[in-house]
Amino acid sequence: MSSRSRGWHPGFASSSSLTPTISANRLTVIGDKYCMMKFDPDAIRKSAAQDFEATWNRGKEIIPVPGINQAYPHLKFDYGKPHPIFETVHRLRDAYLRMGFSETMNPLIVEDREVYRQFGSEAQAVLDRCFYLAGLPRPDIGLSDERIVKIGEIIGRNVSEDDATTVKQVLHSYKKGVIEGDDLIPVLARELKIDDPKVAVMIDQVFPEFRELVPEPTRKTLRSHMTSGWFITLSALIGKQELPLNLFSIDRCFRREQSEDASRLMTYHSASCVAMGENVTVDYGKAVSKALLSQFGFEEFRFQPDEKRSKYYVPDTQIEVYAYHPALHDSDTKYADGWIEIATFGMYSPIALSAYEIPYPVMNLGLGVERLAMILYGSSDVRSLSYPQFDQLSMTDHELAASVCVREAPDTDTGLAIQRAITRVAEAHGSDPSPCEYLAWEGEMFGHHLRVTVVEPEEKTKLCGPAAMNEVMVHEGNVLGVPRIEKWDTVFKEGISAGFRFIDAFAAEAAREIENAARCGVGCEVRVKGVKVPSEINIDIKPHANRWITSGNKKIDIRGPVFTMVRMEVDG
Repeated sequence: MSSRSRGWHPGFASSSSLTPTISANRLTVIGDKYCMMKFDPDAIRKSAAQDFEATWNRGKEIIPVPGINQAYPHLKFDYGKPHPIFETVHRLRDAYLRMGFSETMNPLIVEDREVYRQFGSEAQAVLDRCFYLAGLPRPDIGLSDERIVKIGEIIGRNVSEDDATTVKQVLHSYKKGVIEGDDLIPVLARELKIDDPKVAVMIDQVFPEFRELVPEPTRKTLRSHMTSGWFITLSALIGKQELPLNLFSIDRCFRREQSEDASRLMTYHSASCVAMGENVTVDYGKAVSKALLSQFGFEEFRFQPDEKRSKYYVPDTQIEVYAYHPALHDSDTKYADGWIEIATFGMYSPIALSAYEIPYPVMNLGLGVERLAMILYGSSDVRSLSYPQFDQLSMTDHELAASVCVREAPDTDTGLAIQRAITRVAEAHGSDPSPCEYLAWEGEMFGHHLRVTVVEPEEKTKLCGPAAMNEVMVHEGNVLGVPRIEKWDTVFKEGISAGFRFIDAFAAEAAREIENAARCGVGCEVRVKGVKVPSEINIDIKPHANRWITSGNKKIDIRGPVFTMVRMEVDG
């Protein structure tokens, strides 16, 4: 049993042809459709003038038809995603700027004497949670006769007196800080006229002093909070800018915590501001809190004294800001009532200000960027929010569907036409009793005339098995191959289609095999039987998606009886 059908061919017209025929050099044939990136407007206008309705209907046949892996959801316009912490920093910057605050950058490295000036008797407790900086010393290095011989063995020549003098001079300049550490190897290589790798070996094997160096601490610290920098900045601005001054800075701080957990890290971002002027009062903190946090969805505010009473604040002016955010209400957190402590403000102590010759009242407000970001992004763990690359991969059904594709697909437009012709035959005759054979495509490829048929030679079966039309769907993280029947209504309503069926994936593989055989001028047969795993039906799930599915205890259920065969014969 057979049935012959031809697709459109370049320069040909169908039985209900458009006239005049569209120029062959402007189209690619895909199945029985024109696939055109560019068409002939003149031919279209003339055809429309003769039969507008027929020309209009043919419009859909001129539009390009993509392959499986080039179709949605695999076709997507990607865009970069900002990191949630830096996106929150960006929003805070905009919020402060809208409020009329000017941005500044405070010193990140602070001498510990500044902490004593600011904190007084509390300084030692503050410094306990600071990171001190250390550096490697620059050693005195001698050059003995034994070392000179060793250098000669490494560089492959005798070391002259001039060479030895050069090495001594370079090492002395390094010791004095004239030559930086990262320039030592290039300078020695240049002066001795040898390659850098030999100098690296020389330093490692001849001068063990470098390997034995132990870091020596300095009096420099990484600021543990923004206040350490504000006093230095404000002192420098006295007499240089008109008051009042409204400044903000959003930057990293470092705190030597005993350990990191879901709510704290050793490095975090502080979004801090100051208002300095003769009439600045503690109420500035309340007004700034409301104006700033209202821009992030907070609706109500409460202010209550902070029990910590830091010495760099005026007594009873250190205030905690509690704010209500509707996103927290009824959440699975300890903030289910919607209220959270989000910021702290206070008036700097005149004692600390006087240590920096600052004669004006200063209100300081600070909030942790990470804490705000956790609210905005619904995160319960600052570690996974800040460093998602170390956390469990998360994928939506849309992302997962885009990662389910076909492994093999045709390379050519003609191959794509063959693929679609195979699927059309399966759609039209898949339930026909066997034995049976249907011509899917006939035409030229790579200089050979081909006949492609869909065949089922066995008796008492059908052209295609019952699973041939199963559709590949993603639902709640599971990849499924299911028929469109009532049992799977929920999957089709709520899930995301990968954009193809079992028969489409098989046809793509068959078309690819036909291309490969046609290049050699030989025929081929491609058969699929009962499918137990995705690879048996030419379905590929990208490794990162596969990992996410298995690690999340989700399932991949791509199986079923497809049972069909494609045969390609070369006529000449």
